[in-house]
Amino acid sequence: MTIKLTGRIDSSNAAEIEAKINQQIGDFDGEIILDASELEYISSAGLRVILRLKKANANTKIINCNSEVYEIFDMTGFTEMMDVSKAYRKLSIEGCEVIGEGANGIVYRTDPDTIVKVYKNPDSLDEIHNERELARKAFVMGIPTAIPYDVVQVGNLYGSVFELLNAASFGKLIKDGVPVDELAKQSVDILKAIHSTMLKDGELPSKKKEAMVWAEYDVNVLPEEIGTKLLQLFKDIPETNNMLHGDFHIKNIMQQNGENLLIDMDTLSMGHPIFEFAAIFAAYVGYSCVDKENSANFLGITREQCEDFWKYTVKYYFEGEEQEKVDGIIRMVETICYARLLRWMSRHSDAMRFGDQVVDFCKNYLIENVPKTDKLYY
Repeated sequence: MTIKLTGRIDSSNAAEIEAKINQQIGDFDGEIILDASELEYISSAGLRVILRLKKANANTKIINCNSEVYEIFDMTGFTEMMDVSKAYRKLSIEGCEVIGEGANGIVYRTDPDTIVKVYKNPDSLDEIHNERELARKAFVMGIPTAIPYDVVQVGNLYGSVFELLNAASFGKLIKDGVPVDELAKQSVDILKAIHSTMLKDGELPSKKKEAMVWAEYDVNVLPEEIGTKLLQLFKDIPETNNMLHGDFHIKNIMQQNGENLLIDMDTLSMGHPIFEFAAIFAAYVGYSCVDKENSANFLGITREQCEDFWKYTVKYYFEGEEQEKVDGIIRMVETICYARLLRWMSRHSDAMRFGDQVVDFCKNYLIENVPKTDKLYY
């Protein structure tokens, strides 16, 4: 139930407003939303009305407060005892340059200093606030991260605003002629900083727990012997506390005045770095297993540049390691990538271009390679 609060609520009208609210609620026992978009001021008498309402109906929250009203709730401790949210600034993206797009959102440059990531899901507020908290956590731990400083409303959607002065993604820099190997080396510096950050148990979502869902699904679509071994290989991957980005590619690395910053922190997790490399391989190569231009279309660079970025990433990350070991790691990465892709495509093949062909490719790869695989971690 949504109840509008309007004008001023003070000692002169608090009792009358409380009576009207109680009459409107009646026997209703669900969530009560107090819409404060037209509330100009609330005094201590009005606050007592809210307090009694909260005690009578635990599922009561306040939305769309202007800055002044929100400050009253904040200073009096209401933000600690109940859900109170500010009204979101409205922002237009008409005529704005699109500088990136992913599965969850589209990134626009609104002016030379600012970009906004607009989420495609209209019910994304929880996701946005979660990403902001993850970005802050990474920043405090020393990861070069762009922190969103505001949440805005864009039509019926919501977005996160970042201050990125004249920033360009690695994808744009490649299109502008910056050598792939140079940017891959810079990306590896960030990747190593992420992976060397050790977290406390349970501090972020477990990537292995997510990966087990892929393997458990694949058991049902692969020959029994192959599926059973694949599942055991996934179970054997150690549960480590390394920080992982989860969606690490050239569209999510921005360069601002010579400084490289990560965006899209909503996939932050923890686990063995092999999972990170499986996601990186998927972005540059794996998703193009059938449609050879798939990764190029997504990342906005050529297929050859995609493949080169992957090769240089492996080269610089594992610099100094014997080639035989590196080749083995690549096979592990491919196996995890195609196990993940098999699950995803099996569930969405009807709606995806080349969906059935991708499913067949993943199955054939796993059938051929799982019997030759002893472990999926290094």
